[in-house]
Amino acid sequence: MAWFLVEITYVQEKLADVRPRHRKFLTDLADQGVVALGGPLGDGSGGISMYQAADEAALMEIIDQDPYHLEGVVAKRTVREFKPVIGAWVPKED
Repeated sequence: MAWFLVEITYVQEKLADVRPRHRKFLTDLADQGVVALGGPLGDGSGGISMYQAADEAALMEIIDQDPYHLEGVVAKRTVREFKPVIGAWVPKED
């Protein structure tokens, strides 16, 4: 499994209406262990989420189902693989 950081920039006019469905989508993925964290940027211009998926293709299948993507809230989306090595959430190597 690989980790990915996904950053989106919002289309502000559509944000408020779609936000509840987006948060339900991410909450369900978090319950499944797919989303480690997610939330808006401090300035409200967009958000960042950290996902775990088999590969980038699998991730794209997941995030393409996000209501923000489906309902036109995403003005821009950046996906980058992330390799965490230090932190409380990083599994310890034996």
